[in-house]
Amino acid sequence: MNVLVLNCGSSSLKYQLLNMEKEQLLVKGVCDRIGIDGVLKHSYGDKTYEVNVPMPDHAAAVKILMDALVDKDHGAISSMAEIHAVGHRVVHGGEQFSASVVVTDEVEQAIEDCCELAPLHNPPNLIGIRACKEIMPGVPQVAVFDTAFHAAMPPKAYLYAIPYELYEKHKIRKYGFHGTSHKYVSMMAAEMLGKPYNAVKVITCHLGNGSSVAAVDKGVCVDTSMGLTPLEGLAMGTRSGDIDSAVITFIMQKENMTAHEVLDLLNKKSGVLGMSGVSSDFRDLWNAESAGNDRAKAALDLFCYRVAQYVGSYAVAMNGVDAVVFTAGIGENDGPVRKKVCEYLGFMGIEIDDEKNKARGKMVDFSKDGAKVRALAIPTNEELVIARDTKEALK
Repeated sequence: MNVLVLNCGSSSLKYQLLNMEKEQLLVKGVCDRIGIDGVLKHSYGDKTYEVNVPMPDHAAAVKILMDALVDKDHGAISSMAEIHAVGHRVVHGGEQFSASVVVTDEVEQAIEDCCELAPLHNPPNLIGIRACKEIMPGVPQVAVFDTAFHAAMPPKAYLYAIPYELYEKHKIRKYGFHGTSHKYVSMMAAEMLGKPYNAVKVITCHLGNGSSVAAVDKGVCVDTSMGLTPLEGLAMGTRSGDIDSAVITFIMQKENMTAHEVLDLLNKKSGVLGMSGVSSDFRDLWNAESAGNDRAKAALDLFCYRVAQYVGSYAVAMNGVDAVVFTAGIGENDGPVRKKVCEYLGFMGIEIDDEKNKARGKMVDFSKDGAKVRALAIPTNEELVIARDTKEALK
């Protein structure tokens, strides 16, 4: 069974084709600058090629990637008939979806209804689904929701302390995101620990331009840092994360801004970018700190402190922890961030080996021998989770 995995953004479309009998990656790539000019970056085996090609919309991008998949020189299949299903990343499923589902007209409408909760993400996710339905009629489409893994959270974790009627009327609550990543790395952590998934307590730190932390107790997510939207929680690349709610109205009054303008400020111009005035890229921040930039240092310090705070609170939520996992672009590659976070966590029994912590982009236990709580770096594989869920949903 071959599953095509699609992750549609506003101007990009990432894809992978996987053979699910062997869970083997056949090809991967990205259609970038959709609606602007168009660039296809396609990797097959150990080779990669890049070509500029007009992509006026996502439907055109889907057609272009399909042509690449069946190309006789760099494709992986001889015809589109060898694509047996398509798994789509969908960011927000609201309260309606606690698992991945085959896309029907009703499911498509429910995804559209959630667009107001994820206005930057759900619309392009829908565009990808509709483009595939048009180009590949009859091929099953499966929606895999970022929010689904967090659907098991108890009310004490997902409710906000606002009038309950607002939750009932508008479903204002914590949903959480990065679910496929948290699910994958928590499962891999159990394997590394040599224990069953339903017998371990793991805190997973997905640290990238968007960052979140999750508490996974015996295979079930019991809390996570992102909320109604991906703005809550950690300070991130450009997002503020947790702030006093009154800051919004205060900025509106002082800067004569609308609510929409303030939310744009908090989503796109804040975080470590806004604090440092340098960049949202942590490599740039470390270089700036080395050059004596105090604002860059403050941004790095705050980011690591906030991660450690969440890890500590989630150890409380689970009444213990077996391992803390670092994943995504920063978590997998930035040893100094991992070290800075772990320095706060000695009280939990975390001790790291500086030499092992130099590892980048690979699975590693960078704890000292005998450490009570293990510190792990695990590269995430959200596409594999989407493909597995797609295969399972079609059963």
